[in-house]
Amino acid sequence: MTDTPILHVDMDAFYASVATRDRPDLQQVPVVVGGGHRGVVLSANYLAREHGVRSGMPSARARRLCPQAVTISPDHEVFGTVSAAVVETFRRVTPLVEVVSLDEAFLDVRGSVRRWGPPEQIAEDLRATIHDEQGITCSVGVAASVSVAKLASRRAKPDGVVVVPPERVTTFLHPLDVGELYGVGEKTRAMLHRLGLVTVGDVAHTPLRTLQRAVGQALGRHLHELAWGLDRREVVARRAPAFGLGGGDPDKSMGAQETFGRDVDDREVVLRELLALTAKVAHRMRVAGVAGRTVTLTVRFADFTTLTRSRTCPEATDVTQEIYRTAVGLYDALGLQRARLRLVGVRVEGLVPRSTVHHQQVLGEREHGWPEADRAVDRATRRFGSAAVRPASLLG
Repeated sequence: MTDTPILHVDMDAFYASVATRDRPDLQQVPVVVGGGHRGVVLSANYLAREHGVRSGMPSARARRLCPQAVTISPDHEVFGTVSAAVVETFRRVTPLVEVVSLDEAFLDVRGSVRRWGPPEQIAEDLRATIHDEQGITCSVGVAASVSVAKLASRRAKPDGVVVVPPERVTTFLHPLDVGELYGVGEKTRAMLHRLGLVTVGDVAHTPLRTLQRAVGQALGRHLHELAWGLDRREVVARRAPAFGLGGGDPDKSMGAQETFGRDVDDREVVLRELLALTAKVAHRMRVAGVAGRTVTLTVRFADFTTLTRSRTCPEATDVTQEIYRTAVGLYDALGLQRARLRLVGVRVEGLVPRSTVHHQQVLGEREHGWPEADRAVDRATRRFGSAAVRPASLLG
């Protein structure tokens, strides 16, 4: 059995790569995906990153850092399609694919080496196939554990493979900043630095009991194991997350959000945006053949304070108007009274196959209603494009 069975595959600047793969005029210029006038950067290519542009950065700051960058609007449906195709490439090699996000996944290939060759060869073959079929590149870390494979893929960027065999784990890990350990965030990193534990080697050579007294029993043991490459977490087969707002079970929610061009305190403007977002999310759900019970509303104020509120419906739905009414109810319940909003978002959670949902009609209910209207709209948009039919309140 191979001693490095875990692969971490990370797409290189995924959103920017997909957005520019058919644009030869953008291959040698800085590119930012998303952001717009007041939003945040979804992704940046490597030329933009050289100027300090990063995902999650406010677009105004990105423009100051790299004024010559070309900004492209994201096409989430294309991103999802490419991501799904990449995951299917992974599954040709092994059923043990744990999708972490649209652009990265862990693979356990220990059962695949007889057919596909050693893990390093599998990594190279995957990179070549993804480049040939999707026109984008990826980097692969190969190791005996999930956490080390994750760190190895960072060192492989862009467009490379790094293998860390067991006998080289400590040599690889110990010089790294402790903040690079998989799962260690900024707060934990700052705490460890204050304790004088700057590198992974510092943590590794601190007696376990001393470390536990400083940071707690569970965290101390976890950090100690990571520092010695003893992460025992197994790769668990998991499907790709639906694109949308973060949070929740990656297989169980779909959502969308929008940053306003300027702060908004007009209820009618907010409700129009909620309707547009709801229509987008509900359409994606119907395409995917799923329905959900829990509707979550997200609002972000001008000072970046963010609130989320959720409501669970009596039965799962994929009907635009039902989801929209619930979102409006959540918004009105906040009682904002002209509070200025920067962003709104809608997410539907608890998704299940639509075929498992059986609607119980009530006395007096029309035989044909909003569900049939939604499906008529879907047929029209498939034939004539997404702008062919839309609610009257969204016209103009």
